[in-house]
Amino acid sequence: MPKLSGEARASALARIPGWSEVSGRDAIARKFTFRDFNEAFGFMTRAALVAEKMDHHPEWSNVYRTVEVTLSTHDAGGLTEKDIALAQAMDRIAG
Repeated sequence: MPKLSGEARASALARIPGWSEVSGRDAIARKFTFRDFNEAFGFMTRAALVAEKMDHHPEWSNVYRTVEVTLSTHDAGGLTEKDIALAQAMDRIAG
């Protein structure tokens, strides 16, 4: 899968408000905050099932009700449509 650049990159990023580019990396990130740990863990569980089906796994961490996610396609060396698709899926799951 090719890395996104130029107009394709700008267009893709416009489709995922709330996500931002990571300084010093070709990646995007978002912080999700939920009501409590149970809701955060439920989000991670549902997102993990989607990620596994996509064979595209996020870098993420969880502290109590906060989940921080970074997406980059390691095989491509940067941001691809796979990252955008997973970001959109995570946004839907988070509500």
